[in-house]
Amino acid sequence: MRTMILALFFMTLLTLSACTLGVDNDQDSLTIYSERHYDSDQVLFDLFEDTYGIKVNVISGNADPLINRLENEGEDTQADVLLIADAGRLGRAKTMGLLQAVESDVLNTQIPAAYRDLEGYWYGLTKRARVLVYHPERVDERELSSYEALGEEPWASRVVTRTSTNIYNRSLMASMIEIMGYDAAKDFAFSLVQNFARTPTGNDRDQAKYVVEGGADVAIMNTYYIGRMMNSADPFEREVAETVKVFFPNQKTTGTHVNVSAAGVTKHAHNVSNAILFLEFLSSEVAQESFANANYEYPVNEAVAPHELLQSWGDFKAQDIHLTVLGKHAYDAAILMDEVGWE
Repeated sequence: MRTMILALFFMTLLTLSACTLGVDNDQDSLTIYSERHYDSDQVLFDLFEDTYGIKVNVISGNADPLINRLENEGEDTQADVLLIADAGRLGRAKTMGLLQAVESDVLNTQIPAAYRDLEGYWYGLTKRARVLVYHPERVDERELSSYEALGEEPWASRVVTRTSTNIYNRSLMASMIEIMGYDAAKDFAFSLVQNFARTPTGNDRDQAKYVVEGGADVAIMNTYYIGRMMNSADPFEREVAETVKVFFPNQKTTGTHVNVSAAGVTKHAHNVSNAILFLEFLSSEVAQESFANANYEYPVNEAVAPHELLQSWGDFKAQDIHLTVLGKHAYDAAILMDEVGWE
């Protein structure tokens, strides 16, 4: 009986202490819902644990199921951070009321305004450009100019890319709606679809492979896949990466489309201070160098240089838009792509 009373006494003290501090009993942990699936991310999570003594729990999955799970869980969620590989989807999570605004001088200093929500609901952590990848034996770089030009007659049956449901293409079209207006963007999408070398299928790597196999001459894809393929265990993927060349479209006009992997603190996070510290850590020079060197993504922190492979492609002009428009136009982009028959 005496042992039981002492146990109850200490449990009460622990409960009161947690209430006094304004945190839950698991204040030395952090739970992340993450769409990203790279081993290099886990290395960073482990480094954060070792540096701050905060246990990181990761729930992985595709973006939409994770967002739906967060919505269904409501106040009962264990998620503190939502990490998604597309600014548009973070914008949707914000609109759904699944994120909370946070203020951090560190984040505002280390992440340029173009790559974070201006109200503090999400912060970009890595960048990738959606570029044209071509076979140098069949395409002279001087023939290339813009995304829009790929819809012209010389490129008939020579272009490949992913499906319309792929978020990278959907966000590309959302950016075109912002820049060109809906009707002009629809005309462009229609002309592009007419020049597809095949019905869209596969991931970005598959588009580059199809170019090297001779099925197409130009692929629309993200930059970081070239770096990952160049260091792949698959000999053919290495051959593909070493064969194709990268071209940044629209350099004389509106700039190349850029998107980010980004994260926000969830509306019902139990460990808000840990979540903010985690985002600050991921935007630090140490973490940004890891993103750049391990996964060939462009760092958002301007104090960190891109990987030497990306540097070898040269500097480029990005679209002069704020990435919040990707979420703003996401629905219209999906409708537009369906209307022009982009499968």
